[in-house]
Amino acid sequence: MARFIIRRVLVSIPVLFAVVFLVFAVARILPGDPCIATLGERATRAQCAQFAIRFGLDRPIHEQFQLYLQDLARGDLGTSIQFREPVTELIVDRLPTTVELSFFALLFAVIIGIPLGIVSAYRRNSAVDVGSMVFANVGFSTPVFVLGLVLAYVFAVTLRGTPLALPPSGRLSSGISVEPLAQVWGLQGVAGLPRTLLDFVSGIYTLTALITFQWDALVDAFRHLILPAVALGTIPLAIIARITRSSLLDVMGLDYVRTARAKGLSTWLVVMRHAFRNAVLPVVTIIGLQVGLLLGGAVLTETIFNLAGVGKTVFDAIEARDYVVIQGFTLIIAIGFLLVNLLVDISYAYLDPRIKVS
Repeated sequence: MARFIIRRVLVSIPVLFAVVFLVFAVARILPGDPCIATLGERATRAQCAQFAIRFGLDRPIHEQFQLYLQDLARGDLGTSIQFREPVTELIVDRLPTTVELSFFALLFAVIIGIPLGIVSAYRRNSAVDVGSMVFANVGFSTPVFVLGLVLAYVFAVTLRGTPLALPPSGRLSSGISVEPLAQVWGLQGVAGLPRTLLDFVSGIYTLTALITFQWDALVDAFRHLILPAVALGTIPLAIIARITRSSLLDVMGLDYVRTARAKGLSTWLVVMRHAFRNAVLPVVTIIGLQVGLLLGGAVLTETIFNLAGVGKTVFDAIEARDYVVIQGFTLIIAIGFLLVNLLVDISYAYLDPRIKVS
C-alpha cells in the first residue's frame, strides 16, 4: 500500500507542474490590461509603466514564470494586485467558506442521492423509480442561480416569520460571532504555520463552534448554510442518484447476485450486502469528482447568497485581471483535485478486494 501511495504521488507531480504552467499561461492570455482594470480608464502610460515594473509584468514571460516557480518553492503565492495583500492571507480568509459550503452540499447530495439511487434500482420501473429519476433529472436541469433565488424567495420571503424561515444570505446573523480558536484556547502569541492553520480552521464556523461549544453560533451558522448547500448540492445529488442506480442495476444481473437470490436471501439483503459493495466504485469516483467541482464551481452560489469564498474571489480577480490571485486560488483548487483523486484511488483497494495495488 505504501508503494502504491508513493507511486501515485510521484505520478501527480508532473500533473501538478503542468497545471502550474497552464494556470500561469492562461492567466496572461486573458484579454484586457490589469493596469486599466486596477487603476481605472484614466490611468496614464507612466502610471501603467510603473504598475508593470512593480508587479513584474514588464519582464519576458519566461522570466516571470521562473520567478513564479521560485516564489512557489518558498511558499509565496504573491501579493494581490487588486486587494494589496498576500494571496496566502486571502486563501486563509476565503477558502474556509468554500470548504464549509462544499462539505455540507456534498453531505446533502450523498445522504439523499445514494439512498435514492438504491431505492430506484430496488424498485426498478416502478412508480418510485420513475418519480425518483424525474426528480433527479429536474434537479440536474435546474441552474444553480435559478434554484438559489427560488429557495431564497420561498424560505426568506414567503415563509418569513414562521419556524421554517431561513436566512437568505451571509454566514452569521447580526450580533452573533464565532470566537477564533486562538482566542478561545489562549494561543494569541502563536505565529507562523501553526497560527495560519488555526486561523484557517477558525474560518470554518460550524467546526469551530462545535469544538469550542459555541452552540448558539453553531445553530446560526448551520441555518445560514442550509439554502446555499441545497442549491449547490442539488446537481451532484442528481448525478450521484443516477450513477448509483445505473451501477447497481449492472451488478444485479451478475452470477453471484443470482446465486445469492437462489440461496433464499431476501432481495433487499442481496442488494445491500452483496450488490452495493461492488457497485459503489463508480459512485465513489463520481463523489470524488464532485468534491473538486464544488471547490471550484461555487461562484454563482456564493454570489447569490453573499458568501465571500473562493468562487466569488476568483470571479472578482478575473474581472480585475488580478493574475496573482487567479494563479494562487487555481493552484490550490488543483491540489485539492489531486488529493481527492489520490484518496479515491486508495479507497478502491479497501472497497474491492479484487483490486491489487502491489
